[in-house]
Amino acid sequence: MLNQLALSLQFGKIDDAALHRAALPRHKVARWIRHALQSDAEITVRIVDAEEGLALNRDYRKKDYATNVLTFDYTQEPVVTADLVLCAPVVAQEAKEQGKTLEAHYAHLLVHGTLHAQGWDHETSEEDAQVMELREVEILARLGFDSPY
Repeated sequence: MLNQLALSLQFGKIDDAALHRAALPRHKVARWIRHALQSDAEITVRIVDAEEGLALNRDYRKKDYATNVLTFDYTQEPVVTADLVLCAPVVAQEAKEQGKTLEAHYAHLLVHGTLHAQGWDHETSEEDAQVMELREVEILARLGFDSPY
């Protein structure tokens, strides 16, 4: 049985908003996240422009560029609470460069961010990165998506 999810899906002021909204119907976003959850969760997903993405990455990670997904994890037990911030222009550019649909790339990044919210990490060691990537591939396969790697 899939875990319970309280989901808030927010769209900031972004270019090509209709394109991103079409790739992120609420029922699919909830499904993708639920498949990556190991417990109940309260998650906010916010889709932002490059300016907001850059400001958040700079302020919280001290990195001066907009990145594809930022995970702000607050609690892991008894309920996972987190904000997942996805930068629409970065996601769109990466999807194009990687020859993926926008939907497939968003699904991957939401699974990736949800795993981070539960303590998974790929930056601690090569082994951790391989374990996390394998988990992402398994989840995405169950959702009908090809391996993103």
